[in-house]
Amino acid sequence: MAQTWSWRWLYSTDPTIGWQSRSMATQADKQVTVTRDIAASPEQLWSMVSDITRMGEWSPENVGGEWLGDATAPTMGAKFRGSNERGKKKWKTEATVTEADAGRVFAFAVSAGPVDVAEWRYTFEPTAAGCHVTETWIDKRGAIPKVLGKFISGVGDRATHNREGMETTLERLAAVAEATT
Repeated sequence: MAQTWSWRWLYSTDPTIGWQSRSMATQADKQVTVTRDIAASPEQLWSMVSDITRMGEWSPENVGGEWLGDATAPTMGAKFRGSNERGKKKWKTEATVTEADAGRVFAFAVSAGPVDVAEWRYTFEPTAAGCHVTETWIDKRGAIPKVLGKFISGVGDRATHNREGMETTLERLAAVAEATT
């Protein structure tokens, strides 16, 4: 019996659906987490990160975003388009806000057309000196989008690249937040 395929099957990372890359990828390749203590309130930092129009101020790859449809703010289900650049490479993705708890969590799922790309999550925990900020990236791409991603963005090792970018993002976020506190 021949197996039929669909976009979900072709791009899935779920082993119960069908074919997927059986490469040497480890869990470390699928998720990256970076944490930094910042001398600013969780509410201030959440407000900065969840303003997707300003993400280009902190991120070395994302150059900003725009809300789509009727969305004008970070609320559950709101959609936005992110613009990204790396050297001469430029690409856009769409995202849907999956969590928006002011001062605590901002998270969104990224896609490129019908293909799931990643989840991004920022958590904010108050500390005596300000806030503990954690940024997490979870890779949702299947084998084919990973290969295509290298040609689109110029990045082969997305996990290492994102870790460096996330460290820069939190460093820049801290610089701006601490200068205004």
